[in-house]
Amino acid sequence: MAPYEAFDDGVEVHGRTILSVVDDALARFADSYRETAYDTLAANGIDDPSPDEWYPQQAWLDTFAVIAAELEPHILDRLGEQIPDVADWPDEPSSVGDGLRAIDEAYRRNHRGGDIGHYRYESTGERTGEVTCKNPYPCEFDRGLIRATAREYAPVESFVFVEERGDRCRRDGDDACVFTVSW
Repeated sequence: MAPYEAFDDGVEVHGRTILSVVDDALARFADSYRETAYDTLAANGIDDPSPDEWYPQQAWLDTFAVIAAELEPHILDRLGEQIPDVADWPDEPSSVGDGLRAIDEAYRRNHRGGDIGHYRYESTGERTGEVTCKNPYPCEFDRGLIRATAREYAPVESFVFVEERGDRCRRDGDDACVFTVSW
């Protein structure tokens, strides 16, 4: 499975998620990025998304693919960094590990129907862990999401480092990627 291909045709994304990413996260970079996203959503059948409706994940993923192709190359990583601030997120994780585990809960709040995939955190040391991302979003997006989440809950003096590791990668056709996190 490659990025930008939904695992299941029945998977949907909540409209508030789409609006948060486009209006709150992308707009932080440039109004033209927001306009590109809305134009692409419309081309994929999502005209004037409502925060109370659900939309096909594949149309949303197709929008991500255009954003990646037409905008600055690092935008997906930077967009992932914005997600903890703009998405419906679990309350009050108390540690980096709790925060990284909360990514899966947030993902489940904003996606439904069929095989949506998942995020799994496993501690590998006192200040290290691995996050397995089994979902159709691009690696760069997940790296930014993981980094921002870890930074949010890491001690102030910590340097958060996220690196894609492992034998599997969505860029190579697998359905998951593994990231190591240290703080």
